[in-house]
Amino acid sequence: MAKKEVTNIFKIMATGGAATPAPPLGPVLGSKGVNPGQFVQKFNAATQNVKGKVVGCIVTVYSDRSFELEVRGSPVSAMIKDTLKLEKGSGVPNKNKVGKLTKAQVQDIAKTKMVDLNANSVEAAMRIVEGTARSMGVTVA
Repeated sequence: MAKKEVTNIFKIMATGGAATPAPPLGPVLGSKGVNPGQFVQKFNAATQNVKGKVVGCIVTVYSDRSFELEVRGSPVSAMIKDTLKLEKGSGVPNKNKVGKLTKAQVQDIAKTKMVDLNANSVEAAMRIVEGTARSMGVTVA
């Protein structure tokens, strides 16, 4: 059997356990050479444990139109919104503040997200989470 050649690698975010081949997901997958129906079945099966939460996914497409998907955790911004029960971040983060995170909440988010972040320590991961919170209009105390 010949070695499969990687033709495309891309990232995508979708709601866990509830992806459909309809827009916006289907057209993106089709243009990248992935069968949307097959992708949705694999993705929904792999994300049943995080149903309803937004999760990231890295998709590797091969020359024979087969693919692999690697499910990542929720984005930090989604974790902050879930923690504070926010609908969305601030449109003007320097002026309008929409919530307040404690250091303990920041540490919990950083520990959960540690495997996906480019950080060597929990403190560095906490600084990344704090920066995301700042850009959303959330204060950290």
